[in-house]
Amino acid sequence: MKIDRLVSIIMILLDKERIGAQELADMFEVSPRTIYRDIDAINRAGVPVSSTSGAGGGFEILRNYKIEKNVFTATDLTAILTGLYSLTDVVRGDELMNVLAKVKSFIPADRAKDIELKAGQIYIDLSPWMGNKNTERYLSTIKTALQENRLLSFEYADRHGNKTARIVEPYQLILKSNHWYFQGYCRIRNDFRLFRLCRISNLQTRKETFTPRTFQKPQLAFNDILATMQTKIKIRIHESVMDRVLDHCAYEDVLPDGDEHYIVLFPFIENEYYYDVLLSFGDKCECLEPEHIRTEMKRRLQNILKLYKN
Repeated sequence: MKIDRLVSIIMILLDKERIGAQELADMFEVSPRTIYRDIDAINRAGVPVSSTSGAGGGFEILRNYKIEKNVFTATDLTAILTGLYSLTDVVRGDELMNVLAKVKSFIPADRAKDIELKAGQIYIDLSPWMGNKNTERYLSTIKTALQENRLLSFEYADRHGNKTARIVEPYQLILKSNHWYFQGYCRIRNDFRLFRLCRISNLQTRKETFTPRTFQKPQLAFNDILATMQTKIKIRIHESVMDRVLDHCAYEDVLPDGDEHYIVLFPFIENEYYYDVLLSFGDKCECLEPEHIRTEMKRRLQNILKLYKN
């Protein structure tokens, strides 16, 4: 039972008053029995389709369910189009364009301009300013492997740059904070792993297929955990890096300090990532307290200075 066929049947039922099972079967080159199963699935999904037997009989969507031949409200269509338009920047391909065309076909002609206008009021651009040139190609490869249940092979670099060969069953593509990942079962590690696309090289689709396993989606929300780990440190910043600092904290944590500087209570965890964030502000940021973090910043800066002296 294909989703495309179910969507197409719904669109036909919205457009026609009534249509017979044999006519639908001929359209999709399947048996009438398959059409009856499809109609049952459409009913279970919440779209009420009734059937009438005898001459002139067939299937139809209940009249009181149709609103100007449209099962979606203007708000529904606006939300769907906003989401689809956002995906076009990061997921290319005919499928997405076909989905957009199908959704637009649900829009009554007299409401199309208003719905398109409202959908354009929120624009979400998920594409990065700069990025790995392989990302788009790798996304397409992984997407095909997901659809066909095919194994993937590639080399994967850890955070220290050490590479290992992997053979993986792909299960899910994930976009998190402008970074692409995919969840898969690694046959080398015999466990599920989350792989970051920018660390992948030599990605290949293998001929072998696999039977999907039961798997749990990866834990991606860490707000509660971070709240228990983070502490507030005091930093002094120049106004030129204010926009970048506010990516990490609230404006309520910022106090003016003279004409061009601010004192910020900055959320911080003592690990490489957060020290790198502070260092990324360069000479526009000074850690004031606590003293041990200020001392560690000095040590790291001295090591950088040694590198350039050599």
